[in-house]
Amino acid sequence: MKKFDLFFEIKNEGEIIKLYAENKNAFELCFENNVLTAKAYYSLKETPLILKADAKTGDSVKIRFYPYRIELYVNGELLDEEWPYGEALITKAEEFSLLAKPFEEENKIIPSVIATFTNAEGWRPEENVYVGDCMPYTYENKYHVLYLKDRHNHRSKWGKGAHQWEHISTSDFISWDIHPMAVEIDDPMEGSICTGSFIEAVDKQYLYYTVRMADGSSAPIMRSVSEDGYHFKKDKNFAFRLSEKYTGESARDPKVIRDSEGVYHMFVTSSLEKEKKGCLVHLTSTDTSRWAEESEPIYISETNDEPECSDYFCFKGHYYLIFSIRGVGKYLYSKEPFSNWVTPENPDIPCKTVPKAAIYGGKIIFTGYNNLWPHLYAGTMTFKEADVNEKGEMIFKD
Repeated sequence: MKKFDLFFEIKNEGEIIKLYAENKNAFELCFENNVLTAKAYYSLKETPLILKADAKTGDSVKIRFYPYRIELYVNGELLDEEWPYGEALITKAEEFSLLAKPFEEENKIIPSVIATFTNAEGWRPEENVYVGDCMPYTYENKYHVLYLKDRHNHRSKWGKGAHQWEHISTSDFISWDIHPMAVEIDDPMEGSICTGSFIEAVDKQYLYYTVRMADGSSAPIMRSVSEDGYHFKKDKNFAFRLSEKYTGESARDPKVIRDSEGVYHMFVTSSLEKEKKGCLVHLTSTDTSRWAEESEPIYISETNDEPECSDYFCFKGHYYLIFSIRGVGKYLYSKEPFSNWVTPENPDIPCKTVPKAAIYGGKIIFTGYNNLWPHLYAGTMTFKEADVNEKGEMIFKD
């Protein structure tokens, strides 16, 4: 049984329900101090996945199990999620056949705009859902932001993150549209969908990203494809890994651009395995599907810090290479597209954490996120506008 629901009604304060399988903890539900806590145990991990929600006596509870996700509902409202890896031990419990109710989902047509809201500065989608790495771009005369949806400050799925890509857009930075989830975790092997980029090519729209694997193996570079820019499907025939020259486990954040001659370039965060230095791997393609490795990375760090969440654009005659070191955005500029980078006197980008940019309305507009808590991942969305001077150095507006 791959998909099933468990139903409960909260009856008493201090109520605890425990299920065992083969003399091991399989599932636990506890209600104490108006907090409902569910613990689900899996075959490949000793520690359980934990879901929590505020509740009260008399509330109805549903816990929905997929092979790749668990959802906790209270009175029909989704209040928490987790993402498993391995076999759910509850399926081996003696009480399982009596408690579990199999279900099948309806195939619903999801509209391109599912909701709207006002003002994305300081925004997060829900009280307990946060904004992680942001990936802005322009498409169809709108400013779009893809962002990593975060539930537990990067601690979901036993610390893998379990991030998925959400999608919003605007034409005036006041009213924003919420679009269908762009990239969803739908395989237990997917530990997290890492940061990446959008590009349109041959009348289709592509999202390129790496997947942090649940078993710790080397991260593959993958993509999803759309024909309308709003409904994306994973390309199951596309996946590749970096060569052994680079640290495969840390490969992430592919940025794809097209140059003036129609050649596609991809920059990937990693490290030179032999030199132990962080770098941006430089790959090229003529068709977006077959990627060849360049002789040298486009950027090599002086230390082992990996330049993550890279970005790249041309503005007023200069080329800009963006990346973050330990969350702080940096930029280099050049008159050449892929070489002779100049480090400005102050290379920092004052747009909080891992900022990336898109050109919209003749302006450089960065998007990043504000950490809500020190030393914890994710928070609220934030923006910063920039221009450049004659030398090519950025000028950031208040």
